[in-house]
Amino acid sequence: MDVAAIHAYLRASARRWRECEQVGPFLASYSRTSNNPYLNYAIPDDGAEPSARDAADLIAAYQRRGLKPRLEYIPDLAPAVEPALVAAGFKAEGRLALMGFASDDVSGAAVPEGIELVAPDTDGDLLAVRSVQQEAYEEADQPGENEVRSLRRNIASGGGAVLARTVVDRISVGAGEHTPIVFGVTEVTSIGVRLAYRRRGIAVAMTSWLARAARASAATTVFLMANEPEERIYARALFVTEGRVLHISR
Repeated sequence: MDVAAIHAYLRASARRWRECEQVGPFLASYSRTSNNPYLNYAIPDDGAEPSARDAADLIAAYQRRGLKPRLEYIPDLAPAVEPALVAAGFKAEGRLALMGFASDDVSGAAVPEGIELVAPDTDGDLLAVRSVQQEAYEEADQPGENEVRSLRRNIASGGGAVLARTVVDRISVGAGEHTPIVFGVTEVTSIGVRLAYRRRGIAVAMTSWLARAARASAATTVFLMANEPEERIYARALFVTEGRVLHISR
């Protein structure tokens, strides 16, 4: 897994989908539609050695917008950044596993009996993807036409999605995505399964399906980020932990 390529991909994706500005050695990104902290964060340059003034400028840039100063990045590529942030009052939120897909097996993980995986195409399918994710992640807002358009745009830009549903009655039970491929890199993300259908291997099957779909679309690096329980799940889909992603905020 090319870790530097992943950092470059994260910056390129931020520039593509969010408003961005360079603040010293940081690329600060801001969502155009949401104050969700997971959509508003900075990424340091590789090898960055920020000064106290750089950290203060970054804090000010987010506070001017009423946002929490926050970063998501691979600390191994910029080891001097975390001490400078801690000195400026930042605290680590978590260190997610950075996992890369490490299999050339075209068969993929087994799909649980009674479940089928499909590539969503119709507006109904796309809405089902977003509805499953909304329920799985316990988000308050119900998805609608805007979310359908956004997902269709992602797919048209080189991303992918999967919808898991029951074979007999076509109940949507799980969904996930991979992001548009940039520099040969894509992220598997937003894997969600409805509560009543968990612990059956659906998440593993969807993750494996998405990784192979991305490889078939010429992705050379397929990665995901996972907390500790998720790390065990994604290992079953043949993802291997190769580093950490630091989430840190003030």
